[in-house]
Amino acid sequence: MFGEALRFAREQAGYTQEGLGRLLHCHRTAITRWEGGRRPMDRDTVERVDAALAMGGLLVRLWERVDWHADIEHPDWFQKYVELEEEAVAIRVFQYHRINGLLQCEEYAHAVFSNGSGRENPELVAERVAARLSRQDRFLASDGPMLLVVLHESAIRSVYGGPGVMWKQMEHLLALGERPNISIQVAPFNLPSTRLPATSVFLLQMPDGKEWVYSESLYRGHFSDAPSIIAEHRRDLDFLRGDVLSVGDSRALIADAMERYRYDEQRARRDRVAEEQLQRGSRGRVHRGGPRVPSRRDPRP
Repeated sequence: MFGEALRFAREQAGYTQEGLGRLLHCHRTAITRWEGGRRPMDRDTVERVDAALAMGGLLVRLWERVDWHADIEHPDWFQKYVELEEEAVAIRVFQYHRINGLLQCEEYAHAVFSNGSGRENPELVAERVAARLSRQDRFLASDGPMLLVVLHESAIRSVYGGPGVMWKQMEHLLALGERPNISIQVAPFNLPSTRLPATSVFLLQMPDGKEWVYSESLYRGHFSDAPSIIAEHRRDLDFLRGDVLSVGDSRALIADAMERYRYDEQRARRDRVAEEQLQRGSRGRVHRGGPRVPSRRDPRP
């Protein structure tokens, strides 16, 4: 409702989104998100907009009536997360069960999006993989945003796509960990559960200093920008990074897992070759020693 009121006031004053953005020294996309209700405005900005559009304090009074920290369920929650991720200058992550999407290699992402039943739509899978990989571009740039990731060991040990895919994924993690803006640590299985978050958690810092916390349940995503919740999760993630394996020890664990997956893949290849050779030999072999089948020409008493 606030976004609709803002758009009405802007149009009544004769401003385009670009024009109002120039007046406020911000990009047009910020106006789009304010008007679409996808991002809250801070009080100082609301007061500036109210004055610029000659609303006489109406926008400020409406802004004061909105519970900006209400716990709501966003209908397209993952799209909202992606939009925040596109602008974030720093992201802190704790991830259970699978490798975080910003750290996935192409083969691993394909395995995640394939359900393994053989009935998945190849074009849809390819589209989702391409979208996931495109999200990584900002973080792979030379001046990319800071990405601090703690992976639970279950993400390292859970196999997607077989040992060959996991081998490539571990190799990919080691390469990403060498980048100056990316830090990867592992929370080992033996770390007490009382020191771990109950679910995967993402803390995003925006260019204006605002922060969002995001988490997922089974079929929905949850967002909050409430200062008390942000402070609680930031503190928990900072303490967690001190409790888990160091960056160096985490690299050693990932490297050890990579070697294990490589060994498993090579052994599986040898087994497949041996089985194929056995099948080829069986097809060309004449079986001997079976029961003698009498000829029809032999008379019977």
